[in-house]
Amino acid sequence: MQLRWINLIVIKFVIDKNSSLFLKYVSYRKKPLIGIIMGSSSDSRIMHGSAEILDKFKIKHEDQIISAHRTPSRLEEYAKHAEKNGFKVIIAGAGGAAHLPGMIASHTIIPVIGVPILVYNDKSEQKSEKSKFSAFGGLDSLLSISEMPTGSPVVTVGVNKATNAGIYAMKILANEFVDLKKILRNHKSDQYDSVLKESELLKKQGLSKFVKKKFK
Repeated sequence: MQLRWINLIVIKFVIDKNSSLFLKYVSYRKKPLIGIIMGSSSDSRIMHGSAEILDKFKIKHEDQIISAHRTPSRLEEYAKHAEKNGFKVIIAGAGGAAHLPGMIASHTIIPVIGVPILVYNDKSEQKSEKSKFSAFGGLDSLLSISEMPTGSPVVTVGVNKATNAGIYAMKILANEFVDLKKILRNHKSDQYDSVLKESELLKKQGLSKFVKKKFK
């Protein structure tokens, strides 16, 4: 009788353990664990890079527009929302003064990845293409996000490198979801193969012909 109870306890433990592991593996596909926020709708042209790489690997994410200057009260609301819903990472993109990543980081302990955005001025009356962009070439946003005070860090990627932010968010999740490690390793392997393929093509065609075909 005692042995039977021991067996039942062991079986229940295995079932519970496997069930929790199963839920752990599928949860990032079932519910968003990554939040993507941006300061304005114009930032979506850059921030969609994060969404695309996450969508490629079927990782759910929640996307919102939150302005640090025009909707300041929403910063704390969003931070509480992110923590309540179990977000593991927040990707925040902003241009110009780019206060959004740092401000959202001040309201939560969830890791924040900042994406500095090269501001694009749709309302510019000048015809020069160059005049449509920020006079500082995105350096203003980069420094604003990266130069956070000690004790309030924000991980920062390169200017307009939203795709890198998405990959970095995946790496953070991979510490908890083992299957993501395999996905990331395969992604690196694909990049390796892609470079080798282009190298062989360059070698075969010669530099002049390769450049003309690739960048025509």
